[in-house]
Amino acid sequence: MGRMYSSGKGISGSAIPFKRTPPSWLKLTAEQVNEHVCKLAKKGLTPSQIGVMLRDSHGIGQIKNVTGTKVLRILKASGLAPQLPEDLYCLIKKAVSVRKHLERNRKDKESKFRLILVESKIHRLARYYKTTKALPPSWKYEAATASALVA
Repeated sequence: MGRMYSSGKGISGSAIPFKRTPPSWLKLTAEQVNEHVCKLAKKGLTPSQIGVMLRDSHGIGQIKNVTGTKVLRILKASGLAPQLPEDLYCLIKKAVSVRKHLERNRKDKESKFRLILVESKIHRLARYYKTTKALPPSWKYEAATASALVA
């Protein structure tokens, strides 16, 4: 099956560890990992950045294997979860930057086309998050107010 917005047909991707237990050499407890996650969230890191930081600096491959819960659920329990889902936030950020580029380069037809694709992804994802109650039903993406969402 091909990709929707590109010509790729690949199935490559990363593989998570087979064992669902924390490694024997890991000295951190679940409470310590939860504290690290909350501390990094207070610094302003997104859930995926928190996972990368803990993987690279503390050797925690999968936070769920150590704590039993995922990063976003830890953040929701402590009240530090972001208001917008991370993937939607990144798409809005990309749309804002492309729109800013188009203001300076009006003749860039390729960017205009890519902006249409990015905004259609935003609308599709917003529709999904409204059905799963992650976004309020009255939430709507508007290009004019989008820069305030990502600021």
